[in-house]
Amino acid sequence: MAFISKKRKVAETKVDAGKSYSLKEASTLVKQITTCKFDASVDLHVRLGVDPKKADQAIRGTVTLPHGTGKTKKVLVLCTPDKEAEARAAGADFVGLDEFVTKIEGGWVDVDVIIATPSVMPKIGKLGKVLGPRNLMPNPKTGTVTNDVANAINDVKGGKIAFKVDKVGIIHASIGRISFAPEKIEANSQELLNAIIRAKPSSAKGIYLRGISMASTMSPGIAVDTKAFVH
Repeated sequence: MAFISKKRKVAETKVDAGKSYSLKEASTLVKQITTCKFDASVDLHVRLGVDPKKADQAIRGTVTLPHGTGKTKKVLVLCTPDKEAEARAAGADFVGLDEFVTKIEGGWVDVDVIIATPSVMPKIGKLGKVLGPRNLMPNPKTGTVTNDVANAINDVKGGKIAFKVDKVGIIHASIGRISFAPEKIEANSQELLNAIIRAKPSSAKGIYLRGISMASTMSPGIAVDTKAFVH
């Protein structure tokens, strides 16, 4: 049996397992039940009524959180030499092409987002096996394949995140840090949920938002009432 700490047991007593909380209530409660000493991530887990095996229901998209993620993201830009100065000026942490392709092939993935210009995509297509499982592969749908690298970098650094449904129909996304005020956690959560609702495919039948859970890195999950959202 897994060991459960005293702090975890206390935290679990504060969450009513049979209750679905409002987004506002959950945003306050998640702070009360997180006792770790570091600034933990606050995450939303959204279970959808879709079949990810169908191409038109493999939901993915981007959203800019009004209060950012609370984390400074490391950005790699893969581009031709004529775009390197623009990328560096916009704040990219790493810029280049061949050397980073080689490093990634060797297992290096010490970045949060990879942006690429369209012209280099043929060179990095082979990196899909490494980058795909980590959700790092550049994709036009998420704005990470573009010639406007400066704007893409500014979006990422300014709080733009990508979301993607997994193979069992759940979207997992970080929407802030436990140090955020409850109002900021709520606003970021609402923005993500709005984007997910907008992404509902016309072919999805029945209940779309089947479950929402909020949790920090070290807290129990808090069920959020889905009835509050139009879906």
